[in-house]
Amino acid sequence: MANKDAFISAIEAGYKFSGGSLVLGAAMLDGESVQGLQVKAPLRTLNRHGLIAGATGTGKTKSLQCLAEQMAANGIPTMLMDIKGDLSGVAMPGADNPKIMERVAKIGISWQPKGNSVEFLSLSGEKGARLRATVSEFGPVLFSRILGLNDTQGGVVAVVFKYCDDRQLPLLDLKDFKKVLQFLGNEGKAEIEAEYGQFSAATAATILRKVVELEQQGAEAFFGELSFDVQDLCRIDENGRGVISIVRLTDIQDRPKLFSTFMLQMLAEIYASFPEEGDMEQPKLCIFIDEAHLVFQEATAALMQQMEAIIKLIRSKGVGIYFITQNPADIPDSILAQLGLKIQHALRAFTAKDRKAIKLAAENYPITEFYQTEDLLTNLGIGEAFVSVLNEKGIPTPLAHTLMRPPESRMDVLTPSEIDSILGQSNLYRKYSQEVDRESAYEILNEKIQEVQQMQAEQAASEEAQKPSGRGRAPKEEPSVIETIAKDPLARQIGRTVARELTRGLLGVLGLGGSSSSRKKKSSWF
Repeated sequence: MANKDAFISAIEAGYKFSGGSLVLGAAMLDGESVQGLQVKAPLRTLNRHGLIAGATGTGKTKSLQCLAEQMAANGIPTMLMDIKGDLSGVAMPGADNPKIMERVAKIGISWQPKGNSVEFLSLSGEKGARLRATVSEFGPVLFSRILGLNDTQGGVVAVVFKYCDDRQLPLLDLKDFKKVLQFLGNEGKAEIEAEYGQFSAATAATILRKVVELEQQGAEAFFGELSFDVQDLCRIDENGRGVISIVRLTDIQDRPKLFSTFMLQMLAEIYASFPEEGDMEQPKLCIFIDEAHLVFQEATAALMQQMEAIIKLIRSKGVGIYFITQNPADIPDSILAQLGLKIQHALRAFTAKDRKAIKLAAENYPITEFYQTEDLLTNLGIGEAFVSVLNEKGIPTPLAHTLMRPPESRMDVLTPSEIDSILGQSNLYRKYSQEVDRESAYEILNEKIQEVQQMQAEQAASEEAQKPSGRGRAPKEEPSVIETIAKDPLARQIGRTVARELTRGLLGVLGLGGSSSSRKKKSSWF
């Protein structure tokens, strides 16, 4: 049995902070909670990201819910990715029961049923304010990486963006991009090659297929206007509580490409638009990504590099990112190393591979003399977890087996009528629910193509009108009498006879006629 006094001293010293903090639960030793020995997380380091992991049914969602509602209570807005559909209850007060009150007493906290200010957002057909972004906002580099293109293909995408920028052709949705790509391979081929160089039809066809693949995941609903302003995620309600924005994703579980596309674009937009904040007393926004393995399972190496760079740098913008998944192995090591707060619920060992995964998971946490971490990982109860956070100096706190606090909001989903009621009062829902389809590259190029086709048709008609009729020969004139006689054999014979008689008559008149003998004589004169 571990030394209880030494344990209490270590936890008290490790989780004592000068600034504000969140209470996560009570520390446990030898399977029992130590009354009033609280495990906390300092507000100052919540932008250093985090991980909530554990097998199905061990309490991950409730830990996420507790963190979000406590952040809201401290004026920190949050965004939750609700893939399973079980986070909407955070909007309504919870119901107390003896088990909750018993747990609260062990932790040494007050507990009051309380709902939160919630906004529902949607990428697809779910109810909520629509999340959209234009193709131009992605930029050629991120757009190419999302499509999984190589350097050559990415170069063609960059040319498409450059061409549109130079000619004020708005790239708003995927049909705009496809139209420009098709135009530059056909009607605009000479123009693009003269200014930017050649690209093969095979390359353009490959890019087009990648875009179609993205469309089949439902991305056409995401690209377009009105673009979502990420500043709307950083809202505080009239009571000074942070607004919880819930992105309802239950209908895109089988479309990980769309989910990862949205996630990466959202993080890139936040990083690009938020100012540098340096060290803050608390974050200005925290983002919780449930079922985080969906972000990484479809990610290319280029996407992984982009994600890693954003995770490393975005904390300086005052933003914390929290991944929720079943096993820490679902998170790439390069990103796992950036996560300061770790809440590890129980893992289950059913196979040899599971046991290896548990051993690796145990090595992610600080070494402790009070627990056999690898053994205890499989024996944690529901609502219990291993916890380690970063203190205000950025140093990991001692590992604590923790009895997690219960949520104050409802631990169940809202009814459709309750969701409708929240949406009916939402200014954000009214702002983003109307789809805008202004003139963009698709319409402009279609009009240009029609003008060219009409001009070509008019030119062809003019040239046709100037051609001689028939088969290209002059109109045939009616033959003269002489031509008619000349072509008729009988007429020619009669003509020769008439001509001969006329000649003879003429010679007689001139005195040149006579007998044949006299003609012979006269001919000798010559």
